[in-house]
Parts: sequence; structure tokens; C-alpha cells
Amino acid sequence: MYNYRITNIRLELDQDWSVLPEKVEKACGLRHGTLAESDIAVRKESLDARKKKDIHRVITLDFKYAGKLPARGKKRVSPAPDLRPKAIISGEKKLMGRPLVVGFGPCGIFAALSLAEAGYAPIVVERGCPMEQRVADVDAFWKEGRLDPESNVLFGEGGAGTFSDGKLTTGIKDPHIHQVLTSFVAAGAPEDIAYSQKPHIGTDILRKVVVALRKRIEAAGGEIHFNTQMTGLEENENGELMSVALKTGEKKWQHRTNAVVLALGHSARDTFRTLKDMGIPMAQKPLSIGVRLEHPQRIIDQAQYGDQAGLPPASYKLSCRAQNGRGVYSFCMCPGGEVVTASTQPGMVCVNGMSNRKRDSGIANAGILVDVRTEDFPSEDVLAGVEFQEYWERRAFEYGGGRFAPPRCSFGEFRDNTGRGPEVAACLPDFAVEALREAIPVFGKRIKGFDSDSACVTAVETRSSSPVRVLRNEDYESALRGLYPAGEGAGYAGGITSAACDGLRVAEAIIKRFAVRKEE
Repeated sequence: MYNYRITNIRLELDQDWSVLPEKVEKACGLRHGTLAESDIAVRKESLDARKKKDIHRVITLDFKYAGKLPARGKKRVSPAPDLRPKAIISGEKKLMGRPLVVGFGPCGIFAALSLAEAGYAPIVVERGCPMEQRVADVDAFWKEGRLDPESNVLFGEGGAGTFSDGKLTTGIKDPHIHQVLTSFVAAGAPEDIAYSQKPHIGTDILRKVVVALRKRIEAAGGEIHFNTQMTGLEENENGELMSVALKTGEKKWQHRTNAVVLALGHSARDTFRTLKDMGIPMAQKPLSIGVRLEHPQRIIDQAQYGDQAGLPPASYKLSCRAQNGRGVYSFCMCPGGEVVTASTQPGMVCVNGMSNRKRDSGIANAGILVDVRTEDFPSEDVLAGVEFQEYWERRAFEYGGGRFAPPRCSFGEFRDNTGRGPEVAACLPDFAVEALREAIPVFGKRIKGFDSDSACVTAVETRSSSPVRVLRNEDYESALRGLYPAGEGAGYAGGITSAACDGLRVAEAIIKRFAVRKEE
């Protein structure tokens, strides 16, 4: 157990952690030799590149010290938080059957893991394939254009994050974050994700980590069914969940339970339609639309680091407001990555960014997105956001030549509406085209070369977030008692870490309500 936390410890680029005990001693007014390396746990490491001639690392750490600190050493010090998971006392309501988790992305994985390790033996259903088959299906899609609507870049073991950068940054403040990161490390992720300011696993490593987490769930009593989709829910006269209709291939079956974690991905459009038909309360949710913009990684490195060599590929985070009132921002920036086609339906094209652990492709890319408001949707229907996405994805398929080939052009062509620029612009609403043409040169004033004529623009990015919110109360429960909407697809997360945290919160809500089911 660590006693204290100290912030803003400066570490030069050529220094390693062995100097940290001495630096803490000096900062806290302690005698030299008081602390050992084993007394210290680094909690955050960031790179301060605000001054190109003074790039250094900044450390936040916890340390053990039995006595009271000298008064002059307390300026940057606070009590160290207790990062251990809190024990959850099981509730008393009878659990009917085993709890069901629908979806095996980050939210579903961590909900299932929490339930399994608490003794609830959850059953998980995932519409897509296990990792090995999914990777083969995605490879066939990218090389040959053969799309499997159930096994692709967005559907399958690990969810949409499996084919991404594996970024774990999040804007939420949640005590579960440490639990998520350490669980990833225990499953084989690099140790630095537990303390890096901008942690990322990389899609190549994440695939192995997800499989390790699956095996951990199974070892704790969980059960995973792939190629299995939820097709309906049954309730009693009191509005309580009684069973779930499922389909595995041609086989239809029922699972009787009164506890279901609905951990859908943000692209489960057919399931959204099923929920609407069943009367499950949902609401429209704003989203974004835009393009992927690519640059040589060296341009971004030069802008962020100057001439300093030997640093990791640089990233960026940009935003501005266009004159038409639309917010424009960078999303899911992938240093040293690639742009990938991420379609899930025939006749539609959408794109995303991906990178491996080493981020060594030499190309930087990010989504440059424009905010879309619910009043931009074609109707008041709860699924009008889905219709909006599908319309522009069909346009991208059409302007890509009627195949899964995203329309591309240079930024110069997009800006001036020349060459292939009109084809890319035709895949976006007018307000988005106008905002992007204005915003990218603004970003070019912050990052030299960002608005280069040769920067590559690819359309269309539509899947940055869910187009709906499946409503739930403060106990994480739908109006249908026993149904727990969770994660990104339900509209309560935005990325791997926040979705995983939401899965843990929902699992805790189930544990607090239901007693562990005893075998009869």
C-alpha cells in the first residue's frame, strides 16, 4: 500500500527510472537513501514537448514512506489513492438462470470477466467469429472485397477496437480505469499502458490480449458462443425480463434469465431495429461525419518535436469552430498507421484508422470530423441517425466505383473541387464539406504542412459513435427490468477504456442486485 502521491517529477530523455527515488527525496526534503526503487510505483508518464529545445518527461508516482513528510516537502504531495478494486456485496434477488452478456467488445469482455470472477458464470453471445477466423475474414475483405456482414472490421471477438490503434486514452474520470489497464497488462499487453499518458496497445498485440481475456473468462466459469445473435427479448406481465431469443446459424434457441448486459457495438444497426420494434426506450443521439486525412509521419514529428530524434511517432489533437457554426475536430489519430475500409453492410463504404504497436508505417492519419446534430437527421424517428449514416455510406460506395473502394483525393483537389475532389465531397453533407475546407487550413497554422496540397483525403468516416442511446436509469437498467444497456453501442462510452469501465459498472450493478445462483 502506497502512502503518498507526488506529481511533476522531471525526467530527462536520457534518464531512466533508477533516478526517481533520489528525485522524490529531494522534492520531499527526505534524507538521501530513504527510498528504494521498490518503494515507488509510476502512475503516469508524459512527454512535455511544448518547448522544442527542452523536451523532457514528466512523472506522477506513488511512494511508500512510513513517517510524516517535512513541511517543505508537501507542496506537490497528496495521499495516494487506493487503486485496489472495491469488494461488492452480492444482492438478495433470485437470479434466474445464468446472466447473459450480448456482445464481446471491450464492454462485454469486462462485464463478463467481472461476473465470471464473482462466481456468476455468465454466458456471452457474440454475433461475429472468434479471433482467428475473424482475422482471416477481414484479410479476405481487404484483399478481395469479400464482405462477411457478421465477421468484419467491426463485428467479432474484441469488437471494433480489435482493428484500430488500440488506444486507451479516455476523457472520463473513473476509479475502474486502473483495473482495466492492469487487466490488459495481465493478459499480455505492454506494461507501459498502465502509466503512459497516451497508452496504446496496437492492433497486432490487442488481438492476442483479447484471446487471453476470453480464456480467463472461461477459466472462471464463463461460456462464450460465437456466431450467435440476439433476436428478441421476452418479458412477463410485470415488465421484467424472462428470456432471450438467440440464433446460432440456423439454430434458434432461448436462454432463460432475468439479467442481460446489452453490450452492443455502435454498428449493430439490425439489433437497434429489433429493440425499436420491441418498444425498448431509445433516443436519437448526435454524431459526427468526416474524412480520414493522411500525412507523412515526419511532418507531424517535425511540427511536434522539432529536430529532436529518437522519440515515439508524434500525435496531435486539433479542434476549431467553422463559420457555419459546426465544430471540427481530429478523432482517433493513428501515428504510423493506415486507413482501412470498415464496412459492415453490402453496398456501403466507411473508413477507420488502424496502427500496430510499433506505429512504424511512416504515415500519420486521423479522422477529421464535423459535428452532426439530430436536426440534420432525415426524420424524428429514433433510428434516423442510422438512416443518415447509411445514406452517406451508400454515396461513398457509389462514388468509389460500386465496390468497397473508398473515394480518395488530395487535399488540394478537395479544397478546390478539382480532380477527384468532387467525388469525395459528394460523400458528405454540404455543411461538412464547407466546414472541412475551412478548418484544415486553420489546423495548418498549428501544424506546418497539415494543409499541404498533397495530403490524402479519404471518405467517408461515419462510425465515430453510436447514433442512438438505449435509455437506462441510475441503476443502469432499462425500462425492461433486468436489461442493462451498456457501452459504446448503447450510447454510454466512446472508446475502449470507457466502454470497459461501463461494462464493469454494469456488472457491479447486477452483482449488487442478484445473489449468486446456486446449482439446484
